[in-house]
Amino acid sequence: MTEQDRARQDAQPAYLLHSYPYRETSLVIETFTRNRGRVALVARGARRPRSALRGVLLAFQPLTISWSGRSELRTLHKAEWQGGLPLLKGEALLCGFYLNELLLKLVARDDAHAALFQAYDETLHALANGAAHDATLRRFEKQLLKELGYAPSLEREAASGAAIVADRQYHYLLESGPVRAGPAGNDSNQNRLELSGQTLLDMARDDYNNPLTLQQSKALMRMLINHYLGNQMLNTRQLLKDLQQL
Repeated sequence: MTEQDRARQDAQPAYLLHSYPYRETSLVIETFTRNRGRVALVARGARRPRSALRGVLLAFQPLTISWSGRSELRTLHKAEWQGGLPLLKGEALLCGFYLNELLLKLVARDDAHAALFQAYDETLHALANGAAHDATLRRFEKQLLKELGYAPSLEREAASGAAIVADRQYHYLLESGPVRAGPAGNDSNQNRLELSGQTLLDMARDDYNNPLTLQQSKALMRMLINHYLGNQMLNTRQLLKDLQQL
């Protein structure tokens, strides 16, 4: 990105990921934009009672925003609500916060991912319109890892390149991929997960109708995302887990 590009951007499609107070009347907002990736902005005066931004800077709602600045924290000049997306409620709302936390912790600032922005937009629409939460999240997680260069290998064995067979069992190895499972107790590698070949093939097609696929895909994506998060914790994941146990 050139210095001129960083200096001024107008009417960029965006979503608000997170905001927090800044000085007496302003906000710092973390946004995810289609063409510029994740951008942090100061929304000056946004906390004032009569600010035009108060009813616009809402999470999970499509926006267009304009900003300027060359530093990491730039200045918001204008934000407009684009409409057309129902408000998230209940568990769908928590799923939305989970998506935002993934983007904040895994996507670098000023790293554009237009395909990921589109996937995020489609995922929010799916959640708002009552789509099955687990399958919807798995599709987004898979797209996220692909965009970050960590696409999981799902159709070929890691070592041999042989095609995955539906009725075989595999161990998924971190930083490698699936390998055919050997006799029980022969694999001492702790960074692996046992999966059916059918699960891997279903995931490659984004087909989560099989209950076993849904269960095993959740375990696989959790293992992979935890690995790439390093020491970072996902607060929303724990919250969702706690609510499901009530």
